[in-house]
Amino acid sequence: MSDRPADSLAAAVAAASACRLCADFLPLGPRPVFRVSATARLLVIGQAPGTKVHMTGLPWNDASGDRLRDWLQMDRDRFYDGSQIAIVPMGLCYPGRLPAGGDAPPRPECAPLWLDRFIRLMPQLRLTLLVGSYAQQHQLGKGAMTDRVRRFRDYGPAVVPLPHPSWRTTGWERRNPWFTEDLLPALRQAVRTALA
Repeated sequence: MSDRPADSLAAAVAAASACRLCADFLPLGPRPVFRVSATARLLVIGQAPGTKVHMTGLPWNDASGDRLRDWLQMDRDRFYDGSQIAIVPMGLCYPGRLPAGGDAPPRPECAPLWLDRFIRLMPQLRLTLLVGSYAQQHQLGKGAMTDRVRRFRDYGPAVVPLPHPSWRTTGWERRNPWFTEDLLPALRQAVRTALA
């Protein structure tokens, strides 16, 4: 019999909020940005905060978040209802920029330490949105993002893979009209069902 106390969501939140594991690698310093709840039914797993999200401390509080909410047909109040929707990126802190432009990948230490722990401690989850290739690789293993998103029905009713909703996805959406025609209506229905 173990004398180790059972983990709790409150303990995980406190520990993640105080995390400084990657401090030496974060150009703006640590500022973990996430939202979790023991009653959440929908989990949005993204990449990592951008600079605007880092500054505000509110996940998806940028143009990508506007686009994601548009895909979901969800207003900000509903999206930020922490009692029903959890938001945990692969990396909790802004990772910096790549030399060629664009944000750096999420820190590799983060998701195994925090995301996996949070998921274990949110028993009411019904639907997980895997937004972008980093989230998809962590949860589903190696594979091509477009192929995964195209085969979204293969993952069952509890998981929906999505592209990252940045401005770069505009051309991708034009080249893949099935995303708007097939996936988005199914996504919206899945979200309604999960939150009902």
